[in-house]
Amino acid sequence: MPSDQSTWLIAIPHDGDSEGTLQELHDKLSAQSKVPPSLSQLPIPSFKTGTLDSLVALSEDLPKQDTFFTATVAKTVDTLRNLLNNDPGKLSQHILVNERPVDNYLLQGWRWNEGRYGVQRGLREMLEALSKEMTSIDNVMKTKLQNYNLAKGSLQQMQRKKTGNLSVRSLVDIVRKEHFIDESEYMETQLVAVPKNLVKEWNSKYERLTGFVVPRSSQLITSDSEYSLFAVVIFKRVHDEFIQKCRENKFIAREFEFSEDLLEKQKEEIVAADTTEKELWTELLQVSRTNFSEAFQILVHLKVLHLFVESVLRYGLPANYVGFIIKPEPKSIKRTLTTLQSQFEYLGRRSNPNKSKSSKTTEEFAGEYQNLLEQEFFDFVLFEVPWITL
Repeated sequence: MPSDQSTWLIAIPHDGDSEGTLQELHDKLSAQSKVPPSLSQLPIPSFKTGTLDSLVALSEDLPKQDTFFTATVAKTVDTLRNLLNNDPGKLSQHILVNERPVDNYLLQGWRWNEGRYGVQRGLREMLEALSKEMTSIDNVMKTKLQNYNLAKGSLQQMQRKKTGNLSVRSLVDIVRKEHFIDESEYMETQLVAVPKNLVKEWNSKYERLTGFVVPRSSQLITSDSEYSLFAVVIFKRVHDEFIQKCRENKFIAREFEFSEDLLEKQKEEIVAADTTEKELWTELLQVSRTNFSEAFQILVHLKVLHLFVESVLRYGLPANYVGFIIKPEPKSIKRTLTTLQSQFEYLGRRSNPNKSKSSKTTEEFAGEYQNLLEQEFFDFVLFEVPWITL
């Protein structure tokens, strides 16, 4: 069963009256539901068919490429969605194909791009050209996304240093020069974050945590909801012992060396990181928007190429087929499929040689590829283009 979240690409042998077939199909689909599916013609170029062996090889390779192409389009959409904070309104402004909504691109006069993929090329050569372009897009997206994520991560790390409680956050913008003793050969100022419920204990114990702590040197610098930050003067010779005693008493010694240049340097680093993140965000947004348009077009061209290959394997020569693009209504997908099966039931014998009593020649031609030909579910060839959900 085709998905109710995809647009269907359908191919049948050309009977000489494609416009009449389109109108007849339109009338039947309109009669089946109050809200009929969208329908338009899909011009399928007359490609060079090549040999049967080459077609079968392509039939085996195309699904792998289809999976890769579809995943690349999906990843590009996810990147846009993340950049735009999952805002459907903003996303709709960037999920465009040649500056048109996806449905308009598909349903309003889709044509094969002969300027880029001339039909004079062989099928394999066209597949390789499509694959090369999609691989290039995938590589560019990976590189741009990695660069942006690194810049974003660096900025967030810097910002985190300015948040959190006094036991973990940066102290550069909290302490001042007057909180520290002047440069001394023997003494130093140690900063300690004390849990709020242990402040009284700190005041009564800090002088005796170890020897060589300057009496009455503790001064409160600031407090938050969890900790109070104190500065205390100790002799350098007991630095390590003092740190250990603080740890044993659940006081958190903060290693910090005061410098008047640190605050300014931190501000400059954050400004630079913020600027870099914004620039890379803008660049990634622009690249993603452009690459979505390109990748979606490449995906549709691959689908049409696949449609042609499977049509040749199904119906044989001459390789002249007419196609339709159908966007089904999710609530009436079964009725739509039933209408299509009924409309093209006459193709059953042609698409499955075993249904025909006069199929000896066809069976001999199919030979070892007979099982492949019988794996189809419908009397028409159908491939799906997944919807882009906002």
